[in-house]
Amino acid sequence: MIEVMETGTAEVDATFVKTERNIWRDVLGSPRYVIAPMVDASELAWRLLSRRHGSQLCYTPMLHSSVFCRDPKYRREALASSAEDRPLIVQFCGNDPKILLEAALLAEPHCDAIDINLGCPQAIAKRGHYGAFLQDDWELLRNIVRILSQGIKIPVTCKLRIFSDINKTIDYARMLEDAGAAMLTVHGRTRDQKGPFTGLASWNHIKAVRERVKIPVLANGNIQTVQDAERCIKETNVEGVMSAEGNLYNPCIFEGRYPPAWEPASEYLDLVERYPAPSSFIRGHLFKLFQHILCLAGNEEARANLARNSTMESFRGVVEALRARYLPYHEGLMLWDDKSNDYNLKLPPWLCQPYVRDSPQKHLIKVEAKKSEQENSTIKRNLKDEDGNEISRKRLKKLRRIARRPNRQSASVKRGSDLCTSCPNPLGYKCEYKLCRQCCRAKCYQENLDCTGHRNLAKTRRQMAIQFAAERQEIGNVI
Repeated sequence: MIEVMETGTAEVDATFVKTERNIWRDVLGSPRYVIAPMVDASELAWRLLSRRHGSQLCYTPMLHSSVFCRDPKYRREALASSAEDRPLIVQFCGNDPKILLEAALLAEPHCDAIDINLGCPQAIAKRGHYGAFLQDDWELLRNIVRILSQGIKIPVTCKLRIFSDINKTIDYARMLEDAGAAMLTVHGRTRDQKGPFTGLASWNHIKAVRERVKIPVLANGNIQTVQDAERCIKETNVEGVMSAEGNLYNPCIFEGRYPPAWEPASEYLDLVERYPAPSSFIRGHLFKLFQHILCLAGNEEARANLARNSTMESFRGVVEALRARYLPYHEGLMLWDDKSNDYNLKLPPWLCQPYVRDSPQKHLIKVEAKKSEQENSTIKRNLKDEDGNEISRKRLKKLRRIARRPNRQSASVKRGSDLCTSCPNPLGYKCEYKLCRQCCRAKCYQENLDCTGHRNLAKTRRQMAIQFAAERQEIGNVI
């Protein structure tokens, strides 16, 4: 049963000065392995799954402070937890110190620390002026951290991205420390390193920050295995490491295990039965757990079922179908011939393992190759229309789309050829007068007509109005 989080390690003795505490050791219990705040992904059920397999600290998904303050339902869902879900840090985004403080005060009784998101690099963060797009406004950030650290009893932490310049990154981290941040999580990428241009994180930046601040530091970036985690801790001297994608593709990452995907998937679905999550969250987790299987030929039906269905029965059905197909290979009852399959993994595809992106350079090479291939294909075909004019790429794309949907082709042709008799707009196929909607409305109004196809009922409504007026007149005469 879901319950709102109860205060635990977050309780603070009023006589205990916050600045004298080491939050990592005294409040959070010295966690080395941390699960990142992930939008639509680090919900309660997933946090509990991760904790059962080696994670020692979890963050909530990023919460919008203004929505958290004004929407009780959003707040209730965000604070859903259980006794197992500690220690926990609640993360907020925003740019208004007063609203952030109000949100922090509402969440304070239910967590161990409040984190300010200074790392989100997405376009929505740019439009809303939060996340990594606050890193250019140091005065505002100094004010936000200071107001929160002085206004709540539990510690305030920050998760940030680096600048290209190491010295500027150090100054940035020290500014946040001086403002009152009790711990920093440093993501070793700039805000421009995202999507296909993510690339490798810089542990050198993280190490430099760790050497120049007195508060605990967590490292984020390049953590795909437990060996990566240990190497990062050793090279940077940070207190702990945070994983995001590595955890999503293998929730047993910190145990150093690579289980068959159906094991954590089934365990996660069992947790969802107890702690419900939106179907979009569930679907996203299953797609990542079975990423390497679903890319193989022969699993198109399972992939389609997972994409279009939203019930627990359908989710379990997909998991069981994939388990039944690959369990004989996993148990050695059948021989897996990797040469006959299109994948380049070091482990069998049914095992949970990291998803490795192409480097930015390799991505650009692929994009240029694809673009060149398309241009060459167009030149070679030299397609022309009936009048001998060369078909544009846009027109060619439309023709291919029509060819893929032959059942809709006749309708498309009809729409382009049948026009309104009064104007150049396409006519309504169900219109009784072969007109477009606007012309039909004008005709019905002027000539007292009805058109059921366009639902223009001028005649019927006038008759109803006349009848209503007559009834009122009759009632008036009786009175």
